[in-house]
Amino acid sequence: MTFKFNALYRLGAWGAAACMVAICALVALQVTFRLVDALLVLVGMRRLGFGITGLSEIAAYLLVGATFLGLAYTFVHHAHIRVTLLLTRLPAAPRAWFEVFCLLVALILSVLLGYGLIQLIQESREFNDVSSGFLSIPLWVPQTVLAIGVALLCLALAEALASTLRIAIREPHRFREATATDDSETH
Repeated sequence: MTFKFNALYRLGAWGAAACMVAICALVALQVTFRLVDALLVLVGMRRLGFGITGLSEIAAYLLVGATFLGLAYTFVHHAHIRVTLLLTRLPAAPRAWFEVFCLLVALILSVLLGYGLIQLIQESREFNDVSSGFLSIPLWVPQTVLAIGVALLCLALAEALASTLRIAIREPHRFREATATDDSETH
């Protein structure tokens, strides 16, 4: 299956990777600060007391960002966990229609999630909601990252649904489940 918006999904994956790198960098910096303090105490000097305030809060938001921004890329590269025990036993035509049904359900649930996130962002902006940790991060910022990730997933699901539906209607006997050798794998 070829995805026309693969560049957008790849951009989401890069955003997810940037979130993961940021988490690693922040944690490494915090560990370095603690090691320097421990070494200073060991040689009889005073601690510097450097630290990253709200590190766990920032890392949590970055982790959620990494998860949601990577959803569409993971989907188009067939890396989501799927239970295909029943599907693989069906003939091609029923399997195509069952795949259409599953993609439709996934798309509906994703659209509902996206709609809920948009409402949540609007409420957060309206009431000036901020996080309750050490840092007062406006909650609409991480919520917007979630909404972007879900929107990308909705787009990928809609593309897959359209393609699978086209096959199910025109030539269901040629339906095959997507594999790692699909066109979507090539960059």
